[in-house]
Amino acid sequence: MLYRISPLVAYTVFFRGAFGSWYAISETLKRTIPLLLVGSGLALAFRAQVLNIGAEGQILFGAVAATWVALFLSPPAGVTLLVMFLLGFLAGAGWALIPAFLKTRFAVNEVLSSLMLNYVAFNVVLYLIAGPWKGKSVRGFTYTDTFPESAWLGTLGMTKVPYFTLFSGIVVAILGYYFLKKTAWGFELRIVGNSPDTARLLGISEERVIFLTMMLSGGLAGFAGVGEVAGIHHLLRHPSHISLGYGYTAIIVAWLARANPLATLLTAFLLGALISGGDALRVSLGIPFQVVSVFNGLILFFLIATERFGHYRVSVRRKVKG
Repeated sequence: MLYRISPLVAYTVFFRGAFGSWYAISETLKRTIPLLLVGSGLALAFRAQVLNIGAEGQILFGAVAATWVALFLSPPAGVTLLVMFLLGFLAGAGWALIPAFLKTRFAVNEVLSSLMLNYVAFNVVLYLIAGPWKGKSVRGFTYTDTFPESAWLGTLGMTKVPYFTLFSGIVVAILGYYFLKKTAWGFELRIVGNSPDTARLLGISEERVIFLTMMLSGGLAGFAGVGEVAGIHHLLRHPSHISLGYGYTAIIVAWLARANPLATLLTAFLLGALISGGDALRVSLGIPFQVVSVFNGLILFFLIATERFGHYRVSVRRKVKG
């Protein structure tokens, strides 16, 4: 109404932009991959009541590590991608362990510390692409040189959907569910999340659970960051282009999934469709990108607002006449 655009027209453009063609579906899948990887890790953390809000910075540090490997370490071509993903995972995990350490040693709230570290990571990337890592062949632009082809991920056909990270995201969601439900560490994680007092009585180390969940969620975010630079951009550029707010949107993915890694297969796809459909709205109808962010915020707002009602059940009873 504010933009004098018919809601019917807007919804038609939205659904066509998300599902209307193979290209539209590929764009949705491209957005789904990082949300699935990051959301699965955050689901594990949230299940233990460890609120990692720093996935955005962890994605960026994974991308930084991958760029360093591709442009400066230059390992043998056959193992370049393997080293990129390994160091990207470790970089994201290492960045996430900072708030874990601050929480366990100094009782610093992990929400604040992990959130603030996002801005540190953002500015580290800006410094690198405008300073020591600025490409020699891109005068006037702030991004690095292009990666060698040995550091590129293969994609599905002519799309920009890296099949390795797509497959990895599906596997991570399945293994995350198995880890949570079928392993001793997963049991400890669930006990700490449900009742810290019970966990202490059972001798379960809350500190160990915090470090484990932050390492896994941060590592998977770093892994997603590698996928973005190796599969889509093939260079390190402005952080807002490397991650389209995936670290924040993945919080909604994990919350909608009720901290169930397996359910992120659905919620990540739905949020990916929201992003790609929003892109279509911007291009076709000129609607500002902030409107899509408002949609994401409203989803999270209503999810949190209705969380309490999940503890109640409505039942209908027939009144018996005396």
